[in-house]
Amino acid sequence: MIIYRSPYPDVSIPDVSITEYVLEHASDHPERVAFVDGDRRTTYAELADAIGRTAGGLARSGIGRGDVVALVAANVMEYALVFHGTTSLGAVVTTVNPTYGAEEVRFQLQDAGAVLLVVAAAFLPTAREAIAGTAVREILVIGPDGAPGDLAAGERSFFSLLEADPRPPVAVEPDHVAVLPYSSGTTGLPKGVMLTHRNLVANLAQVAVQVAVGDDEVAIAVLPFFHIYGMQVIMNDGLRRGVTLVTMPRFDLTQFLALVQRHRVTRAYVVPPIVLALAKHPSVDDYDLTSVRSLFSGAAPLGAEVAEEAALRVGAPVVQGYGMTELSPVTHATALDDRVPGSIGTLVPNAEARVVDPETGADLDVGGTGELWLRGPMVMKGYLNRPDATAETIDPDGWLHTGDIGHVDERGHWYISDRMKELIKVKGFQVPPAELEALLVTHPAVADAAVIGIPDDKAGELPKAFVALKPGSEASAEELQAFVAGHVATYKQIRLVEFVAEIPKSASGKILRRMLRDR
Repeated sequence: MIIYRSPYPDVSIPDVSITEYVLEHASDHPERVAFVDGDRRTTYAELADAIGRTAGGLARSGIGRGDVVALVAANVMEYALVFHGTTSLGAVVTTVNPTYGAEEVRFQLQDAGAVLLVVAAAFLPTAREAIAGTAVREILVIGPDGAPGDLAAGERSFFSLLEADPRPPVAVEPDHVAVLPYSSGTTGLPKGVMLTHRNLVANLAQVAVQVAVGDDEVAIAVLPFFHIYGMQVIMNDGLRRGVTLVTMPRFDLTQFLALVQRHRVTRAYVVPPIVLALAKHPSVDDYDLTSVRSLFSGAAPLGAEVAEEAALRVGAPVVQGYGMTELSPVTHATALDDRVPGSIGTLVPNAEARVVDPETGADLDVGGTGELWLRGPMVMKGYLNRPDATAETIDPDGWLHTGDIGHVDERGHWYISDRMKELIKVKGFQVPPAELEALLVTHPAVADAAVIGIPDDKAGELPKAFVALKPGSEASAEELQAFVAGHVATYKQIRLVEFVAEIPKSASGKILRRMLRDR
């Protein structure tokens, strides 16, 4: 067995809750601004007090250890209040993609066992439809449109929670689940990823070694907090280290550039489509980006050429990292003084890795390309209610099999070249082909379907469907696209449809996607 380790020494991981860890230094800089939401500014003292009051209000509403609170919102300061108000009680947060339709939200509410739903006012209509048949007993609404006169029975303003007295974080066992983000698999519906307090705390401690942050940092929080990247790398790590977070509800290049210029942003955590825009879009030259010290790209592979072009345009280095929801999420990061083009960086402390030949199961030496396996305190507890899926992902020795193909060089720098998994990544979001295929075949004209990802400069990949129609049936590409669009989030929608006589499959019935890609 060949085990690779970080070039950095192991770090100490305290046995505290994620909320205690994140707020540990808040009192050291009480007047520093923690969040900039449009014209609103919240200091670290105000944030800590509001988190305590949120916890008190949730407790008064009957939320306690093990209860699940679902959160549907774009990036706003209240996201941190709900997240940490919940986890500080020993309860569990399940973060929901706000672009989901009612069916998708309902599935997550039911699967997670949520008893309370906190939702931004803009998403209230979807939430009302989604709670039917779930255990949700109340909806709390964030936003000005959630005034008492606008709310129905079983709904109230989130801000009523803040009337409670502050409640300090309760003691939790490190292996208790803190958050349940959902990760799409290559088959079936999304799975709840059980991340414990220790997972989250450990990963913040691990990342701190390679990713240095100064005392005067301002970060743009454009990547969604419901996603593990935005949740941990931007929100939790930023608050832990006293960063000022400038929020954006969604990515818009002009707004992004204007906020960077206005607030003198020093650090940008981004995804490859944003890097591509910074490299190519002419409007970048219209803004002063000289405050930016670094751009950190993750969630999907980034080409070295695009990274270098963006770095020259912005005037700041672009570096990569690697991680997964199941890994809390970061296992590889690049230190600014140790950059290698195209590399995802080096292993973080306390993490171990192997490169395994997917055909033979043999460990590979430096330079050998195989599947990346990882082990360490950041590895998830498992998939909620899915021991079968957990066993397929984490072996008895604790190694998580990532499904990603890569290698390590002689200096300990890692590279990802391909994916074993069939997931399509659209702007960093995971799209499971099987979910779309299962939906397409419910159309009365469709006999069979297969979905693959096709390369796209802006999104990374886009879903394309190959459809075999039933004999004598007719359906246009536009009709099928509209059918899918009525059931799934925007980023999952089918962008291209090609009609075929039959879907190529192996003798065991597995779709031969490579044959479709070769077309």
